[in-house]
This record gives sequence, C-alpha cells and structure tokens, in this order.
Amino acid sequence: MTTPKISLRNISKRFGAVTVLDGVSLDISSGSVVSIVGPSGSGKSTLLRCINLLEHIDDGELLLDGNDVSIPGFDPNIVRRRIGMVFQSYNLFPHMSVLDNITLALRRVLGLSRVAAQDRARELLARFSLSDKELSFPDQMSGGQQQRAAIARAVAMEPEVLLLDEITSALDPELVGEVLDVVRELRTVGMTIVLATHEMAFARDSSDLVCVLDQGRIIESGTPAQIFGAPQQERTQQFLQRVINSGRL
Repeated sequence: MTTPKISLRNISKRFGAVTVLDGVSLDISSGSVVSIVGPSGSGKSTLLRCINLLEHIDDGELLLDGNDVSIPGFDPNIVRRRIGMVFQSYNLFPHMSVLDNITLALRRVLGLSRVAAQDRARELLARFSLSDKELSFPDQMSGGQQQRAAIARAVAMEPEVLLLDEITSALDPELVGEVLDVVRELRTVGMTIVLATHEMAFARDSSDLVCVLDQGRIIESGTPAQIFGAPQQERTQQFLQRVINSGRL
C-alpha cells in the first residue's frame, strides 16, 4: 500500500475556548488535487495553516511521507521547504519587483546564484504569462497578475505539495479564470495540490478528492461525482443547494 504524501490524524486546533478544527483526519495522495469546500468560518484556512505548521496543532498527528512532523521541537522550516503555500492576499513584497519577489527565497534559502535564480524565475514567469511583468512592482499589476506571481514564487521553490488558501477570493470575477488556469496547468504536471476554495465548479471539474468541512469537521469526502452528484449528508446537501441558489455552481 502506497504511503500518503500527507496524513492528518485526528487533528484539532483551538483558539482559546473556540475549537476551530475538531478531529480532522485526511489522507492526501502524491500527485492528487484535493479541494476543501464548506461555508465561511468552517476552518478551511486554519486546516491549511496547520498542514504548513503555521499554526500549532493542539491534538493529533501530521505525517509527511509517513513521518510525524507535528512532534514538539520539530523544525517547521523543514516542512515549509517541502510544502509551499499561497495566500488569498498575495503577500508579495511591495517594494520589490516581481523578479526580485521570486528570486529572494531561491537565493537566501536554497543558495542559488543570482543568475540561476533569475533563470528559474523567468522560466516560471513565461509559463504563467508574466514575462512582461518581471520588472513591475505589485501595485503596478492587476490582482490576477499578482496572484499568478505569488503562485510562481511558491512553485519556484519546487515544493512537493502546494497549499492554496482561497486564492481567488480577493479577485474580481473576470480575473478568477486566469488564476485557476495556472492551477490547472500545475495539475497536469502532477503537483500535489490542496486548496481551500469557494470555486465550486473548479472543485467539481479539477479535483481528485473533495472534502466538505463544516464547524471544524470533515462531514463528507469523496470524488467530485459523489459529492456534487449524490451527497449523502444532509448538511452537504444544504450547503450545495445554497451554492446552486447563489449561482456559483
């Protein structure tokens, strides 16, 4: 039996008296695309941040290639070099050009030379249709361009897993497609992707596994056909009906 790339075993996360994640268990296979969907406030972003060890896990285990990386004292930077993350707010450095945003970590973390880092960055900028923006600053670009640049920055580090946290939520509707096209392109090359998303059509059409999160628990998971075509849980049915009524599916 193949070891999952990532295993979450009964993960819980609390902020004070509030339980945000409540016993979440999930196996993520290498090369798969997993969409985490559910109502706002259900814990989707917190779940991704726990996988990246940006949030301390209160209970449970997080396994990467079968090794527990959630044990006390484990260096989170080791995990973050293998698991990249892109945030909904881009988080590009505003005082740096796009090229410098992408090459900074390549040089300081991976130790690449300036030339090697720039070569890798330019390859990705071309791949994501941003070659003409390498000297632009973030505030000179559209939201869709900034988000594509943020994805390029994460991919440049050659992570084994890419976490995408509501990467289209801050975009105008007309810009959503260009960002999702980048994610589709990454899917074709076999990158393991876990995304929290409100883009139900994308989750339906481009995922291998869809997990419905509600009040910090995975209430249902399965293939897109199962979740969107024949959901078993009443809460899942209610959620999807509201999505349909809002015109998002």
